[in-house]
Amino acid sequence: MMYTIIDVETSGPTNKITEISVFKYDGNKIVDEFTSLVNPEVFIPVYITTLTGIDNGTVANAPTFKEIAEDVLAITSDTIFVAHNVNFDYNVIRNEFKEIDIDFNRKKLCTVRLSRKLLPGHKSYSLGKLCNDLDINIEDRHRARGDAEATVILFELLLNQQDSETVFNDFLKKSSKEATLPSNLPTSVFNNLPNKAGIYYFKNKKGKIIYIGKAKDIKKRVLSHFYSKAQKSLDLCRNTSDIDFELSGTELIALLMEDAAIKEHYPEFNIVSKRTPKAFSIFSYEDRQGIKHLAYNNFKATPNPIETFSNIAECRSYLEKLCNDFELCPKFCHLQDGITQCSHYKIKTCKGICDANESVEAYNLRVNSAIQFTINSKKDMVIKQKGRHTNEEGFILIKDSIYQGYGFIDKTEQINNQEELEHYLIPQKDNLDIQKILRKTIQAN
Repeated sequence: MMYTIIDVETSGPTNKITEISVFKYDGNKIVDEFTSLVNPEVFIPVYITTLTGIDNGTVANAPTFKEIAEDVLAITSDTIFVAHNVNFDYNVIRNEFKEIDIDFNRKKLCTVRLSRKLLPGHKSYSLGKLCNDLDINIEDRHRARGDAEATVILFELLLNQQDSETVFNDFLKKSSKEATLPSNLPTSVFNNLPNKAGIYYFKNKKGKIIYIGKAKDIKKRVLSHFYSKAQKSLDLCRNTSDIDFELSGTELIALLMEDAAIKEHYPEFNIVSKRTPKAFSIFSYEDRQGIKHLAYNNFKATPNPIETFSNIAECRSYLEKLCNDFELCPKFCHLQDGITQCSHYKIKTCKGICDANESVEAYNLRVNSAIQFTINSKKDMVIKQKGRHTNEEGFILIKDSIYQGYGFIDKTEQINNQEELEHYLIPQKDNLDIQKILRKTIQAN
């Protein structure tokens, strides 16, 4: 069996190769080598130069990846791609090939995962610390050739371990997840994940939560992160050392749990979910002619909001419904601006207030009815859900249209009223994201 043991240095955020080193190894000795600086054609940040010693001047006259692509293809042809934290090096190289319209596919082995299996008990499996423990000298640390050469020595050591043949064959099986899982994630952690609904926490080596997600099937969803080639997923996986989870019973409760957990921990990889949504509200006012208007605006600029929404589309949609159901005028509901008489493409219910064919008193009565309808729509509600296991039921509690939280009850319990139900409630905060999650369910109920 032939292996190519590889290390790349990159430009940092853009992950363009600045140096590559490939050692071809036949299981006993090195039979070929290819090492080259690479012009990434992007700026190399100072902190990368501090780490590697490679600056923009160093690579100014180096070949581009396109110019060395055939050399890399040739030396890795019919070999198994080996690297320390293999998914990083492999995906960086694969993306470089993708940019020049070449499909790069090789079987992979990760010396981090192999070391965890064949050399258990080390405090850290980073290349530097592991080589220090094993008395492997690294010349020129954080340079491609130095790191690749140290990885060759480590790989040779792994090949000579007891049961190495079995372990290597297991890792190379198509059904194996070893080449897919993050290098620092123990296989036992992944195997322990359930095929049930809930939320999951990606944690770094310090135990800090760096990403929170929800799923109908936790194990299946987590695995999808490892197959993703998106840069965010690659960065997330490279920093993942542990995964924890909480069961929810249903996807709806998982959504609620996820929102609360993200707002509590603010993980660095949950960028979108951490943003505070811009709210819009419906309000009413009376003009100089005494006509009552329904209008909408940014929540912060809205006096005495009647109803609040997480985006402008939902806000307008609800206002259109009120306008239609209570035969109001699109002009005085601010669904049309800069017009004398309403001419809405969809709402044809106006009785003529905009062209003085209806009394102000009669029109205002219907506006008041629409406002009262919205206020009266605020209600108490218990939304029943499946439990986390067969002997349990879940629920979501809403009081006066405000989300109170969720909970779980053993099916043997007898609940006679809402007060008794609240003993099982896991209290949560209401917010615009939660309202958006629950709106369809509330309307359906």
